[in-house]
Amino acid sequence: MQKEYMSAAVALQKLKDGNKVYLNSITSVGDVSPSKRLYTSQNGQAPYAVVVTCSDSRVIPESIFSAGIGDLFVVRVAGNVIDNNQLGSIEYAVEHLHCRLVVVLGHTQCGAVGASLKQNGGYVKFITDEIRSAIGDEKDDVKASILNVKHSVAKICNSLNKTDGLTVCGAIYRTDSGIVDFDL
Repeated sequence: MQKEYMSAAVALQKLKDGNKVYLNSITSVGDVSPSKRLYTSQNGQAPYAVVVTCSDSRVIPESIFSAGIGDLFVVRVAGNVIDNNQLGSIEYAVEHLHCRLVVVLGHTQCGAVGASLKQNGGYVKFITDEIRSAIGDEKDDVKASILNVKHSVAKICNSLNKTDGLTVCGAIYRTDSGIVDFDL
């Protein structure tokens, strides 16, 4: 018997619906119950979407989308930049876990985007140089974050083999309101 997997369209609607729940929540509403932990421990994970997002502590995909244990395959890196490590994680989720939706979730007030406007040394330079190549001369916080998301979406699309039914899209999380905008 072949296992059925969630389509990208259904997964995207589930994220949008989850964000609506989150906007009025006081606490996280995703299922983190002992029974869900036991179930995923015994049966493995079956996330319905991959979310590539920033390491910023204000951006919590499981909360933002009202998701619980096993619902999202989250890849976090400052500035939601894409390199071979992130591509390998995404490829694993697409090929082995059969996720059909990959969302690059940027956010307003991103420290990594802000840092890219300055000269940086050390290891953070790898991140800020990548962001700088994505945003060019853009100085506006929101516009720069959107350009950075679009750049990461393009890198994913150009690097991974097209899988039937796979959708890669970008979104911006607004740290002030909690709204996720998928219309970039």
